[in-house]
Amino acid sequence: MPYFAADAERSRQEKVALRGRLLAARAAMTAPDRQAAAASVQAALVDVVRRTQPTVIAAYVPVSTEPGGADLPSVLAAHARDLLLPLLLQDADLDWARFDGTLLTGPRGLRQPGGPALGVDAVRSADLVVVPAVAVDRTGLRLGRGGGSYDRVLARLAPGTMTVALLYDGELLESIPAEPHDRTVRAAITPRTGLVACRPPDNRSA
Repeated sequence: MPYFAADAERSRQEKVALRGRLLAARAAMTAPDRQAAAASVQAALVDVVRRTQPTVIAAYVPVSTEPGGADLPSVLAAHARDLLLPLLLQDADLDWARFDGTLLTGPRGLRQPGGPALGVDAVRSADLVVVPAVAVDRTGLRLGRGGGSYDRVLARLAPGTMTVALLYDGELLESIPAEPHDRTVRAAITPRTGLVACRPPDNRSA
């Protein structure tokens, strides 16, 4: 096996192992601890919205043990002029629709808006994009669940778009194994630290 292929396989295996450990830690959290974390993350995110006053926010609906709380869309909608939420497509890409206060059950049991689809490029209209993550490192490299949906989203955004990942404490790491398709975010929010700006290397933009 060529060196670069072996290196890529090693990174993939390391990511799988790291993702498994972090998701297990999330699953072990108590409901009160998750609720307290969600309140702290929401407060920090609302502070970002108040300071930056984005015209359009693109966010997501947290499911299961994801940070942010199931009521995150309603919290953001109270402070947003226009809120877009994702629609999962068959190929795992994400379309977008405006949040009107109601959510329907979509593919894989995900909660999503019932309004008309605006197209995968609608996310480019957002001034602030809030994304899920399993971990983020100090350079902004994001570890997701492995489906690649948000790597595609982040690749579509104009340079300089404010992108924020929501995390639990202990998920902002010094480094994360990388693969060529992995994308970065500009900042992360954790319950304890609030908003943390990431510092990408000179040869990689967030």
